[in-house]
Formats: sequence, structure tokens, C-alpha cells
Amino acid sequence: MTDKNQETPTDGRRTSGRSEQYFTATPASPDERRTIQVNLAGHQIPVQVSNGVFSANRLDLGTSVLLKKVPTPPPTGDFLDLGCGWGPIALSMGLLSPEANVYAVDVNERALDLTRRNAESNGLKGIQAVLPDQLPDDLMFDLIWSNPPIRVGKEALHELLMNYLPRLKPEGRAYLVVQRNLGADSLVPWLSKNLGDGWTVTKAASAKGFRIIEIGRA
Repeated sequence: MTDKNQETPTDGRRTSGRSEQYFTATPASPDERRTIQVNLAGHQIPVQVSNGVFSANRLDLGTSVLLKKVPTPPPTGDFLDLGCGWGPIALSMGLLSPEANVYAVDVNERALDLTRRNAESNGLKGIQAVLPDQLPDDLMFDLIWSNPPIRVGKEALHELLMNYLPRLKPEGRAYLVVQRNLGADSLVPWLSKNLGDGWTVTKAASAKGFRIIEIGRA
């Protein structure tokens, strides 16, 4: 959820320095901010990006696939962008549902600052960028969208998902984008088994080597 420079052509995630990538609250790389133009939810908007944050120069392919394939979110509710980076998913949620409460979560302070600034500069007042422990313990979500940090390793990834997916409301839905050759197909049965009875986990869509996994209560 942090530094993904030295990008690969497919998902934009580094193959080395993984503790820096995913768990560094304050990245060691220089904070060299740049403004780029991105198309989110049908809007061409300016955003700030920087080193030490996932996809530091562009909208990554996996997130782009997710945003194109997920259903339109409800107009209101409590939404979660898990692993927000500089904020493309949270910003899209805010653009599509300006009355919703959007929580953008990351462990990376630089990523959170970028998301806050990008939300503010684009007039999106419903977005809160917070550390995981700043979320209220009893907060449940109507919607979760995430491009999760697959390369962190299975154990850490599984722990992350099991911390947040059970916080879906009864009618809530989660959508994860996972690269097919990084374990998308094996993640579906794992989630089904570990979430247990009362949950559904399905492959909702595929594109450009990625799967969209949909999770909800049965």
C-alpha cells in the first residue's frame, strides 16, 4: 500500500523492498510531488502523486479495471477504499456518490496526505483519509472497493482481508481486483471457506489479466 516504483507492465507493483511497499508509515524516498490528469468516474481531474506511494506516476491498470467493472455505487452510505494510495478509488467513489461517507485507509502517511489533498482540491468533502486504527471499531460498510496488496504475501493479505470484509453490512458488497497470475482464482475458494456460511464469493468479471471478486452476505 506504499512505494511501488520500479513498476511492472501489469499491476505496477514492485518485486523487491516489500516492507517499504506495504508497511512503511513514512517512506524513505523523497517526497517529490507532481500533478497529473486522470479520468475518474467520467471526470478529467488533476491529482497530486509522489514517490513512496503505489502507482506514483499514473492510474495503474488493476485499479482502472476495477473502476470500469464495478456496479454504480449507491448514492449514500459508508464506503471503504482499502489501501487507498493517492486516492483514485476513494475519489471515484466520491465523484459517483457525493453524499456518501468515503473512508480511505492506508498505513502510509504520505498516501493519506495525498488523498486528503486530492479530495479537497476536487471539492469532495465526503472523503476521510485515515490510518486503520482511526476507523471506529463499530463502523460497518455498505461498500468496499480495493486493489489489495497481493505481493505482501498470503498470510498478511489474508489477515488484512479478514479484518475488513466481515465489516460489510447485511446488504453490503465488496469488490476486489486481483491479477489472475498472482492468485485471483485461488483467493475465491479461500475467502469462501474462511468467511464461512452466510457469505457469497464469486468472480464477477475479468479483463486484461485481472479478476474482479465480489463478496457479500448471502
